[in-house]
Amino acid sequence: MADQPAANTLAARLARLGLRSDADFVLHLPLRYEDETRITALRDARPGVAAQFEVAVVDSEIAYRPRRQLLARVRDAGGVLSLRFLNFYPSQQKVLQPGARLRVFGEVHEGYLGPEIIHPRFHVVGAGEPLPECLTPVYPTTAGLGQATLRRLIERALARADLADTLAPELRQRLNLPEFADAIRLLHTPPPEMTQAALEAREHPAWRRVQFDELLAQQLSLRRAYSARRARGAPPLVATATLTTALLAALPFRLTRAQQRAWREIAGDLGQPHPMQRLLQGDVGSGKTVVAALAMLHAVEAGYQAALMAPTEILAEQHYRKLAAWLEPLGLEVAWLTGSLRKREKEAAIARVGAGDTPIAIGTHALIEDKVEFARLGLAIVDEQHRFGVRQRLALKEKGTFAHQLAMSATPIPRTLAMSYYADLDVSVLDELPPGRSPVTTKLVAEARRDEVLVRVHEACRGGRQAYWVCPLIEENGVSAEANVSAANVKRSGRSQNAVLQLKTAEETYARLVAELPDLRVGLVHGRLKAADKAAVMAAFVANEIQVLVATTVIEVGVDVPNASLMVIEHAERFGLAQLHQLRGRVGRGAAQSACILLYAQPLGELARARLKVIFESTDGFAIAREDLRLRGPGEFIGARQSGLPLLRYADLEDAALVEQARAVAEDMLQAAPQRAEAHLQRWLGGREELLKA
Repeated sequence: MADQPAANTLAARLARLGLRSDADFVLHLPLRYEDETRITALRDARPGVAAQFEVAVVDSEIAYRPRRQLLARVRDAGGVLSLRFLNFYPSQQKVLQPGARLRVFGEVHEGYLGPEIIHPRFHVVGAGEPLPECLTPVYPTTAGLGQATLRRLIERALARADLADTLAPELRQRLNLPEFADAIRLLHTPPPEMTQAALEAREHPAWRRVQFDELLAQQLSLRRAYSARRARGAPPLVATATLTTALLAALPFRLTRAQQRAWREIAGDLGQPHPMQRLLQGDVGSGKTVVAALAMLHAVEAGYQAALMAPTEILAEQHYRKLAAWLEPLGLEVAWLTGSLRKREKEAAIARVGAGDTPIAIGTHALIEDKVEFARLGLAIVDEQHRFGVRQRLALKEKGTFAHQLAMSATPIPRTLAMSYYADLDVSVLDELPPGRSPVTTKLVAEARRDEVLVRVHEACRGGRQAYWVCPLIEENGVSAEANVSAANVKRSGRSQNAVLQLKTAEETYARLVAELPDLRVGLVHGRLKAADKAAVMAAFVANEIQVLVATTVIEVGVDVPNASLMVIEHAERFGLAQLHQLRGRVGRGAAQSACILLYAQPLGELARARLKVIFESTDGFAIAREDLRLRGPGEFIGARQSGLPLLRYADLEDAALVEQARAVAEDMLQAAPQRAEAHLQRWLGGREELLKA
């Protein structure tokens, strides 16, 4: 019983790494390798190069230079070395007694006592003890879980686990992939003649096999989820086309070819006897909202309700105002549900939705509160779906027993990402902009030229136009939640966290612009304003009662003011690519020539410079998305921390050919070899397949 707490602690640490079954341990592959298969003489040690030495302890002591530390002097036949431990245990001190024979591994550096290794790995050896026969793996780990323990557990799992191949021999031969067991054993225990560079760069054929298998598991799971959804029953939404025809006739514009194509695809899905699960993606300003409106009308024509949920109140309100203006003239009531509504108004809206009197509801997370019930929800639309958590997205769909679902995203998804993370969705793409949208000129301007930017803003507004001035912070002592400036981003861009506090704040900028542009009316909007105050400021800007709107990124999506032709983004180097592109999309929505000025502070870090170069050179959202994926990786791109999707650990989504191969093999395997497919999924996902389905 005494060992039980320790066992629980070990199990908890292993669980943090996702290590529960033998298959989990087998697929927990090394980050890098160390060569302990040879002994290097001390006289041959090269500074900064890790090596193994066999030495005898000459003496050891606890010294105070300047802090308490353990120092041991060791030697071999041709040299002397110091071992220094800044943190140590009594057991280490006990082992480092004069005469003890050690094998020491680490990087030699020149210290104040001569050559030394700080915190080396070492163990006591006997005379003639044999050397390891393979490179030593170094695994990803967590606090309190040492490499020796991990190696021992993985070695046991390798001995017990079923390493039978899930790929048919002819398929392996066609794809030029090694056997699974051979690949796995080689990666855990590579022979010393293997080049560490090829292994650590993950370019070896054994890594290729693992990468393919990981992609195949993902594709199998998502394609199986897709098939299961299509096998489930859902009432086909049989429409009369009366409302959709009336809306199209009333609109002051014609649908683009891309909008017409997307609408046909969605209408086709809604008429099927299985639930639609489609992603509608398109660049900024490509016209997703009108396609969503047609889908909602289709549901209403079929006798059902429709709901649209947006992640922010400003975006939800923009949708509400636009949809109400289109749909209420057709005789339809549109409900507005948000957390900031007065209690009486909210309860009345909920009651009418619950009774079925209101066919269409627009709102924020308030739509998924327990008290909100729909009489007959047939279509759930989630805008900017990657900004919601898994449970939130599912909660709206589950308000209707058999609801069809349409997700919308203004962040174009690169093809490899769509093939991978969105393989269980049908995808419609709006790949052209409506006519009348003016191209936006992007300019990079150093902060030192801020006065010139002020002149440009003043001239534009005096000429009857309006301008946005976007800032990443709200107040001096904190980072805005909307700014998307993480400590990691700050670190990668080459600045300290303290530098974030030096950014211009929205409130400071507002005060300065009021003073510097006395003949213009300046407004301020940010996420911490009360909803009513925010709405009042936005309404005044829409009406051109405010000429310059100082804002945080609450205006990133959904804001549509055609008269605004100029945007200034302060400290643009602090924003992500997708954010910069979304913000730039707030201008150029009318016929006037529009510009986006990116004010940046110097010196620029490498990542910030790369982002600004991309946004300066391209206005193509799909090209920008590809670069964003390359710079940030898939996890951050899709909001994986919220999505529930397990990240790919070994495969690279830029390897489009491998993704294509995995997709094709998954289709064939599910049809021709379902038992192999099941075995493959069990090995890689082990019952955690649900993570991929939300």
